[in-house]
Amino acid sequence: MGGTRFVGKALLKRLIDKGYDITVFTRGLKDFPSNIKHIKGDRNTDDIEKLSGMKFDVIIDSSGRKSIQTKQVLEKTGSPLHRFIYISSAGVYKDNEEWPLDENSSIDKKSRHIGKADTEDWLVKSGIPFTSFRPTYIYGPGNYNSIEKWFFDRIVHSRPVLLPGLGNTITQLGHVSDLAEAIALSIENTNSKNCIYNCSGKKGITFKGLIEASAIACGKDPESIELFSFDPSRLDKKERKVFPLRLNHFLTDISLIQKHLNWEPSFDIQKGLLDSYNNDYKISCNSNPDFSSDIKLIGY
Repeated sequence: MGGTRFVGKALLKRLIDKGYDITVFTRGLKDFPSNIKHIKGDRNTDDIEKLSGMKFDVIIDSSGRKSIQTKQVLEKTGSPLHRFIYISSAGVYKDNEEWPLDENSSIDKKSRHIGKADTEDWLVKSGIPFTSFRPTYIYGPGNYNSIEKWFFDRIVHSRPVLLPGLGNTITQLGHVSDLAEAIALSIENTNSKNCIYNCSGKKGITFKGLIEASAIACGKDPESIELFSFDPSRLDKKERKVFPLRLNHFLTDISLIQKHLNWEPSFDIQKGLLDSYNNDYKISCNSNPDFSSDIKLIGY
């Protein structure tokens, strides 16, 4: 379910390389290789009927946000013979005073990702063999969320970079290729059956450190970057209109997936940002990005 954008695209490449027979259900108009079956449709419409009676060993849901969406797929196909793979989010966790967060940390019932947590709850109770992944911020080439691009735009165009407070809030990014590899490994590993995993980079990084690493990726001296510190105390901690990341610490423990799948992230933050800059931003960057929200805050 999905497969043409970002995570789905990276995962599809992994599965093709491993020689799986693949069916993709997506609204996209993209042409797929001849060895991939493409079912064109919108899962939120009657198009879902196109799955009726079809059987699969593995179903990977990278586009579902609510439990009803996942239930509708499985009502048409029945339980997969081997595994149901779900892409959830570490955004389901409640803000906490203890870090890092593990898979048993409290869930935020008001999270905009609560539909994903509800889906996980339903999968646990359903008896369907599943594996769910809770990535933090996913980055890398093809990212349609303005994360690394937000920093690159300001650095490349010599704009001040907004910095919440002193910039010592810790966040965590995980590269899309590492997530795709973890998902592919889980299919072949019995340890991952009926497990939920945090999946991200190995280390956290402060906001200030992220700006410095982004500058290096852009070929700039971090000392040359102008920072504009602002008081984030009046903003919602999960606000992402002024700054692209939530304004509270966001760090997860990935030891469970490392242990179960013998998986290690291959990208540290510097390598990952260089990958984004060289293989995405430098190729397709917008020569006239919108800095209007910055101007309202900075004044110029």
